[in-house]
Amino acid sequence: MNKIKILLFILCMGTQAVFAAESGMELDKAPIDSTDNDSLQRGAESFVNYCLTCHGASYMRYNRHRDIGLGNDEVLNRLVYTDQKVGDLMLTAMRKKEAEEWFGVTPPDLSVIARSRGADWLYTYLRAFYRDDATVTGWNNLVFDRAAMPHVLYELQGEQRLSIETVNTDAGGKQVIKKLEIDVPGTLSKTEYDRYAADLVNYLVYLGEPAANDRRSLGIIVMIFLLGMLGLTYALKREYWRDIH
Repeated sequence: MNKIKILLFILCMGTQAVFAAESGMELDKAPIDSTDNDSLQRGAESFVNYCLTCHGASYMRYNRHRDIGLGNDEVLNRLVYTDQKVGDLMLTAMRKKEAEEWFGVTPPDLSVIARSRGADWLYTYLRAFYRDDATVTGWNNLVFDRAAMPHVLYELQGEQRLSIETVNTDAGGKQVIKKLEIDVPGTLSKTEYDRYAADLVNYLVYLGEPAANDRRSLGIIVMIFLLGMLGLTYALKREYWRDIH
């Protein structure tokens, strides 16, 4: 059992290491809290306002947001801006052909993007855009070089510029340090934008497995039941063998 746990841990850490190696930078820890319904609701609103235009969440229905404390009327008022019904899937209105013409590639469905990329990768990615006139969109990203996606949240975060510095190391070599600095301020401060990105990533993690909290609660109940049965079974065993021993 211990070997299996160690293997799973290595695989999980290995996935994060691959994404970090691809970007050439250390990923920031995402402050995820799947029990914070206020954060999940803010993230849901951010998702439909900034992401759903291009990206779908085709594994998710609007009425599933009852899990995070939203009733049907609240879902319709806060998350649905089209003629879709509360029981419909969260599909993007963008057509595949148009997306390929505009971006060169169809924007991926984000239903399980957090399970694929990891929360830390997404959190770092959303905060690592910078201006780059050499790209088609005018934007680039330290985590995902030449990403086809422009920085749709730039009005909130502001415009960052990349600065590159080469420093000497103790071993006698040279190290390239890349830094992002705000060039044009956005409507949110750095702390506020980090919180905004964290809420959005928190929601993307929820999208990947909406029943995660219920599954954990059920798991605890099952474990308590099994431990109770273990005690009863042991008491029965002692009672059965009492006269023999």
